[in-house]
Amino acid sequence: MKWMSLLLSLLLLKSCGGEESPLKITLKPNSNTYVQGDTLSVQLKHKKSIQIDSTHFQLNGEPIALPYVINNKKLGDHRLTATHYLQGKTVESERSIRLLKAEAPALWTYTIINEYPHDSAAYTQGLEFDGEILWESTGLRGKSSVRKVNYTTGEPLVNQPLDDSYFGEGLTLLGDKVYQLTWQENTGFIYDKNSLQLLSSFNFDQSKEGWGLCNDGEYLYKSDGSAKIWRLDPETGKELDYIEATTHKTILTKINELEWVNGKIYANTYQFQKEVAVVINPQSGAIESVIDFSGLKEKVDQIPSLNVLNGIAYHPQRKTFFVTGKNWSKLFEVRLQPKE
Repeated sequence: MKWMSLLLSLLLLKSCGGEESPLKITLKPNSNTYVQGDTLSVQLKHKKSIQIDSTHFQLNGEPIALPYVINNKKLGDHRLTATHYLQGKTVESERSIRLLKAEAPALWTYTIINEYPHDSAAYTQGLEFDGEILWESTGLRGKSSVRKVNYTTGEPLVNQPLDDSYFGEGLTLLGDKVYQLTWQENTGFIYDKNSLQLLSSFNFDQSKEGWGLCNDGEYLYKSDGSAKIWRLDPETGKELDYIEATTHKTILTKINELEWVNGKIYANTYQFQKEVAVVINPQSGAIESVIDFSGLKEKVDQIPSLNVLNGIAYHPQRKTFFVTGKNWSKLFEVRLQPKE
């Protein structure tokens, strides 16, 4: 088992009484990253003139005893807090540590099964199948919409625009309801699936933007442009908790459109230089696979408004994925396989 040491040295933190205190957490160089199974241990260093009666530690607000073996924790950034009791005073200090995936993600690629027409005026933000009907959410102010699409022809069967003040984002279907996010308007909409009548709306909480949206049959999952994917109560839109999309090297930001498939979250990432998606474990945040979609963008009309890969939908009966992009003229049906 690998042992990591944290140094607690004495510098410039305020006590609860507002006085200057010489306590803070510092980390040894390059030792602020961990994997499951690593152990946190602490070495206290302080001036002989200062008597520390005791120190209590918390990880994300939960008390822990050191040395502490890191197991079954979500990946991403965590807050280590130390509460020091000394000379009748209480002093707190904290430091962020990062828990990474132990192994590199698997690499996947695709095989094109079919190519279908897609409205190149559609700035695709959300994509999801309901039987043979493809639901699509589009963005840009003045052009945002919710659509029901005949995927074989690309023709919208229903095209309901949003008010010009809203920038449409991710979309998902749960039960008899359709959920749609907006980008920076701090608002999500809930529609009746059959009539597309607006039933209600909800506000975002800690997340400041709306990007991608999917569901597991019980909860909604929402990306916000950061590494975070939030789990939401579908009745209220309340953010219950979150994971952070994490590899063996870093936390990945700009998580975009989402799709829930067989217990995993498939996610586009907002990148202009690479067409990739990732497969995320919804319990830990671990990026288990990276899907290389390079080459697809070159197969669509190279119009001035052509934008990034965005939009991934799974067809359960066909067991294939459908992918497109913002202002892409084609919708691709693909089969995924490991990259050799």
